[in-house]
Amino acid sequence: MTTEEFVKNFYLEKQNILHSAFDNQSEYKTLVSTKIGELNLNEVQIEQLKNIISDLLTDTFFTILLGLDGSASIGDSQQSFKIYDEREQLISEGGDLEGYAYEYFHGE
Repeated sequence: MTTEEFVKNFYLEKQNILHSAFDNQSEYKTLVSTKIGELNLNEVQIEQLKNIISDLLTDTFFTILLGLDGSASIGDSQQSFKIYDEREQLISEGGDLEGYAYEYFHGE
């Protein structure tokens, strides 16, 4: 897995979580989608809530990636991490994630 693929997978996970939270068509409702449905929001309110949750997930995933990269703190600690795949090939080594993270989470 490349550094870009690693970051892209975080982005795809964010999209999957967001989709599952607002998917009313699925027979397998998540706890979040059920709770959102119970709010009885109109379409405008649902879209506003979806945008808020999307921003929250973006901030969360972006901060985690920057924390792993050493560009932001995780809790009270700031340090860079080396990330390896299951074949022990280096995916990221301090500073490799930030550019891709910005591109996927804040780019066009």
